[in-house]
Amino acid sequence: MPLSEHHVRASVAVSDIHRAVAFYEGRLGLPVLRSGPSAAIAGGSRIYGSGGGPALNVYQSATAGQTRATLATWYVDDLDQIVDELTAAGVEFARYEGFGQDAKGIGPRAGGGRIAWFQDPDGNTFAVESDV
Repeated sequence: MPLSEHHVRASVAVSDIHRAVAFYEGRLGLPVLRSGPSAAIAGGSRIYGSGGGPALNVYQSATAGQTRATLATWYVDDLDQIVDELTAAGVEFARYEGFGQDAKGIGPRAGGGRIAWFQDPDGNTFAVESDV
């Protein structure tokens, strides 16, 4: 059976699972579907749900925050509303020179639509985007 017939999740390394829990659950409001160990760390991982199913594996690791690339993107209908809600919850949106972002941190997306980026406490980058 080819991989295209299976669900996929993003995996995100964090340096401190307790700090990550405060961010992913507290600020982003993601529900925990399961928790477990991460290597030798009891309770060092979480699987978070989004869109009706498992979406993110978050685990404590020494390799946390070592990529600047966007790790996962949420596709939303009302980008302004989501950005406002996340900002109210304490999420700070990244600003990148030359991307034409507005005061909220929303900018044009390549190929049309709009996008905004934010980071977790380890510097892992995520995006929310919409087609309008």
